[in-house]
Amino acid sequence: MELKRRRVILLFLDGVGLGADEPSSNPLASDAYPTLRALLDGRRLIAQTGRLSTASAELIPTDAVLGVPGRPQSATGQATLLTGINAARLLGEHYGPRPDARVRALLERHSLFLRLTQAGRSPYFCNAYPQRYFDAIQRGRRLLSAIPYAAVVAGQTLLTYEDLCAGRALSADFTGEGWRRELGYPDAPLYSPQEAGRALWELSQPYDFVFFETWQTDLLGHAADLQGAIAFFQRFDAFLAGLLEAADLTQTLIIVTSDHGNVEDCSHGKHTTNPVLTLLLGAERQILAAAIQSLTDFVSVILRFLGVPEPETA
Repeated sequence: MELKRRRVILLFLDGVGLGADEPSSNPLASDAYPTLRALLDGRRLIAQTGRLSTASAELIPTDAVLGVPGRPQSATGQATLLTGINAARLLGEHYGPRPDARVRALLERHSLFLRLTQAGRSPYFCNAYPQRYFDAIQRGRRLLSAIPYAAVVAGQTLLTYEDLCAGRALSADFTGEGWRRELGYPDAPLYSPQEAGRALWELSQPYDFVFFETWQTDLLGHAADLQGAIAFFQRFDAFLAGLLEAADLTQTLIIVTSDHGNVEDCSHGKHTTNPVLTLLLGAERQILAAAIQSLTDFVSVILRFLGVPEPETA
């Protein structure tokens, strides 16, 4: 009899903290998200809720400031999440948005993608990128952000439009609508948010660790676009419903988290020092939740769940 695969699916929402109970500025103070409300027994993803354990989920306000003055930034926040090392403290500053040589060196040595690959496991970064993204990289007009960089240095080739069409990748907007409307791919696959959640489960089957990233939350925060953010979280809510409906939660740990606050306060368009959102869903969530306090804790939790020895960080 074939043993079921233990799997971690990490849903990374860039720039999502836990903010005030202010519906006029915080999209997460809205009551528009039925899946999240059900998971949290009617509570909302706001600072006032605090640490919460329900029959279905663990909500963990997670420190992204990491003892370093200033507003957390993407490069050091994501590097910390992916290595378990306090990148901001190591550099002496919060840095971003894209990694410099100091952050890249950290990812090249300690990335979770690399650790899992070296341990004989199968990590997978499942986002697709359009050809113009690769063209801009080739021309030196943009740098890889921390997450795709970590995947690449571990040996993964970034996924393309062909992978999107073949069901091996997802769009950062879940549905693929942006590929049709904004990127010039009129035949791109189109999903409802629920179908996209089920598609993520299907493409995850060969892998031990699957990482999905959406950066739209951070852009909406910088634009102070409250209504756009509410619409985004409604899509995410439905996407999460589709994933939970399809997933084997007895063997799968689903992590929803972020790198810094931003979109939870649409009054100013800047990053915040708020704790970031972390949700644990599925297998062993209550035990593992106790080990999470800050962005430094995710690597050890994921390795523990997958039965991989702890990394040496010295």
